[in-house]
Amino acid sequence: MDFDERKYRRKTKTYESKIGVVTVPEDQDEEVKKPQPEETTHEEIQLLLLKLGSDLGLDVWVARNDRNRKVNETSFQDVPNLRKELPRQFDDATNKTIELIDVLWLQGEAIIAAFEVEHTTAIYSGLLRMSDLVSMQPNIKLDLFMVAPDERREKVFYEINRPTFARLKPPLPKICRFIPYSELKKEVEQIGSRMRYMKPEFISEIAESCEPDYT
Repeated sequence: MDFDERKYRRKTKTYESKIGVVTVPEDQDEEVKKPQPEETTHEEIQLLLLKLGSDLGLDVWVARNDRNRKVNETSFQDVPNLRKELPRQFDDATNKTIELIDVLWLQGEAIIAAFEVEHTTAIYSGLLRMSDLVSMQPNIKLDLFMVAPDERREKVFYEINRPTFARLKPPLPKICRFIPYSELKKEVEQIGSRMRYMKPEFISEIAESCEPDYT
C-alpha cells in the first residue's frame, strides 16, 4: 500500500507540561477509511500474531468476542495452543479487560505479551484497554504492543502520548511499543520455518519505542 514516507517519518510534536513531555492532538475526528480489497485486514494480522506465538511454542489467546472469526478458510480456533480460558490470578475487572485484548501470548500461566491491532478503528480504543490494565495492575510484567498499518504510525504516537496515558505509572509510552504491519509481515516471512528456534523476545527487536523523540 502506498503512503507518504515523509509523513511516516515526521517527528511527533510534543509539549512540556507539569507531568513531563506529552502530545496534545488537534480536536478532529478520527479518520476511518474503508479498507480496499487488496489491503491487509485486522483479522489477518490477528491470525498472524496467533500463529507466530504458537510457532514460538507459546500458548495464545484471541479476544473473546473474536474467537469465532476466520481468515479465508482458517478459523482462529484452529490455531494450535489457543487457550480456551485465561489464568485467574487477577480480579474480575482485570480479567474482563484482558479478555478483550486482541491477542495475548502466554508462557505457562504468565501472560508475557499483549497486542492491540488498530486497523481502521479509533486508536484510543486499544490504548484504553492497555491503560486500564496498567492502572489496575501497575506491577504486571508483560510487553505491550500496538500493531497498525504503517501510515497510522503518527496517529499512534500522538494518541499514546496524550496526558491521560503519559501520566500513568509506569507511563504507557514507556512500556508500549509500536509494530507496523510491514515490519511484522517482513520479519515473519524472512524467518519462515526457523521461527520455532526463536525466542519470544525477538518481537521487541522489531518494535519501535513510542516515547517522544527529544532530538
